[in-house]
Amino acid sequence: MTSVQTAEYARRSGASALNKVPEVTIWFWIIKILCTTVGESFADWINMTLGVGLEATAAIFTMVLAVVIVWQMRLPRYVAGVYWLAVVVVSVTGTLYTDILTDSLGVPLALSTTAFSIVLAAVFGVWYFRERTLSIHSITTFPREAFYWLAVLVTFALGTATGDWTLELTGWGAGVSVLLPAGLIVAVILGWRLGANAVLSFWLAYILTRPLGANLGDWFASPSSDHGLNLGTALTSVIFLGAILVTVVYLTLSRRDVIEEYEKTHAAPSVQPNLLRERIGLGYFAVVAAVTVGVLVWANAQPHAQSAGESENASSSSVQLTPAQATKNFPPAEITKFRMIAQDSLNKLRAGDQKGATARIKDLETAWDDDQDSLEPKDETAWTFLDGQIDTVLKAMRASSPSSADEQKALTDLLTSLS
Repeated sequence: MTSVQTAEYARRSGASALNKVPEVTIWFWIIKILCTTVGESFADWINMTLGVGLEATAAIFTMVLAVVIVWQMRLPRYVAGVYWLAVVVVSVTGTLYTDILTDSLGVPLALSTTAFSIVLAAVFGVWYFRERTLSIHSITTFPREAFYWLAVLVTFALGTATGDWTLELTGWGAGVSVLLPAGLIVAVILGWRLGANAVLSFWLAYILTRPLGANLGDWFASPSSDHGLNLGTALTSVIFLGAILVTVVYLTLSRRDVIEEYEKTHAAPSVQPNLLRERIGLGYFAVVAAVTVGVLVWANAQPHAQSAGESENASSSSVQLTPAQATKNFPPAEITKFRMIAQDSLNKLRAGDQKGATARIKDLETAWDDDQDSLEPKDETAWTFLDGQIDTVLKAMRASSPSSADEQKALTDLLTSLS
């Protein structure tokens, strides 16, 4: 999609105010996907690898988001660096909000996906009722820009929930999970080219780039045992942040995505919508949605393959090691880190803070997965033994009706092995 074809375009062409958003060119979609990938990998790196914690990371980025959005909205025109910084921060923040609902509050992904869909529909409804357009070519006033950024934030949260729910239903691993959102984006582009409503096509594609970027991030960061590229969250974040920086510098210098500059070299699109083609396009999107639901139902019914680590746990569950055997070949600093997280989780459980304990144990899962490539080669047997104990802890704490006794026993057993 290179331009949004709406009647608003004609009215906008005579306005003196400058648009606050970029033209929708191929560069827009490239950098949008890069931003969504960073939203996944950078949030995980700060939250888990650095051990900041989910709630603290969300609070930090909420404050950063407020500052960046105020900066963006005070500018009189579109500035590539500030605009895309806002998108990156919104991407991280939207991801964190969904993760809090899922990991800390235990909200099922199906429910959060439904809730965010309703919220997004409400945002669009109020936006259209007030402004009579949802076109991003008309972001020339404060209210429209406020609606725009609110919609962007909700699309990131919705895309996160939808993407995670899809993975939960299908059991697809890194790499394979990229194909569904990529295929749907191609289907949306095809529908737009055939005459589907341009504004609807834009926002559908915008939502779908979130799970596409997140799955790309997971693919880059995941260990090779899970068919990933084994780059880790830190390196993945650096790669994609670097790509964003290079692209933003290019766009700043070339101004190829400034709407007013773009119009000087490109013919204005037709302002008369073809209602028949738009209705056919709407039917086409309904068919695509039905086919997608069918694919998800089919995939959910298939046996879900185990990751390499899970398979090893199943085959080695009978192996029992003493604490000395389980930890002697691993760096003491790493064992201390794992023990501190497990002890924090146990303390929260004993204090009756189930939500806090569930959120904290997510830090253990991520830290352990991030260290797999360095720890497993040192002592595969010990790594598999501890991995199995950690899995037992995770299953106990994430049960639909968790038993405090089971949770505390699993944590106590793990702490004994880490002592």
